[in-house]
Amino acid sequence: MMEEKDLNEYHNIGKPVKWNNKFTYPRSQREIVMGRRHYAVDDQKLPSVTTILSRTQSKEKQDSLAAWQARVGKDNADRIKDQAASRGTAMHTLLEHYLMGEKHADLTDVGQEATLMAQKVIDEGIKGSLSEIWGSEVTLWYPDLYAGQTDVVGIYNDRESIIDFKQTNKPKKREWIEDYFVQLAAYAMAHNYTYQTKIQQGVVLMCSKDGYFQKFEVSDEEFRQYKYKWLGRISKYYDSLE
Repeated sequence: MMEEKDLNEYHNIGKPVKWNNKFTYPRSQREIVMGRRHYAVDDQKLPSVTTILSRTQSKEKQDSLAAWQARVGKDNADRIKDQAASRGTAMHTLLEHYLMGEKHADLTDVGQEATLMAQKVIDEGIKGSLSEIWGSEVTLWYPDLYAGQTDVVGIYNDRESIIDFKQTNKPKKREWIEDYFVQLAAYAMAHNYTYQTKIQQGVVLMCSKDGYFQKFEVSDEEFRQYKYKWLGRISKYYDSLE
């Protein structure tokens, strides 16, 4: 188990990444509307990107999730999902404080596990690659359509990028996480529309609970294809409401 002195040493590593507050990002509030997460932003209540994605999953993915839950049992499935959510929240909090140059220690069991995961993300995904931050925990919205919150907007490997941190129970194959890329494309479209940028790259920095780090980058033509897929998911979502 990690000692408190080790956690303090972890939280003093490195200097914060350069910040460039070139855009004014809005404040927002999360609300539940008819059982679905929405963001109250710019005088609108808009469905979240994750809500749209979850409500428009393919039948194949729905069946796969149902089969997994049946195999492990509902109670066990709920426990696994709750643990993953807690671990992910803790990891995100640690990374957010790191990027802000702030000390933050979480001495809970989940926090110590998340600390090791965050360290992996910093060492193998952030240092040497993320050179400039425009915003962290940024609310993005596309008027009248959707809103969401991304972890980082900035310069990654010399390109304007949307960056999301993800935790996972086990390593993932690229083809398993297509919705993560669609999510990044949705955020990029909103940012480009609202702030007149030309973001064409999305980055997923992922770490498993066992400390296995993975980086996934999508850009240019591949990224444009995910934008088209996102437009299809938006259409499917709003058609389902009629």
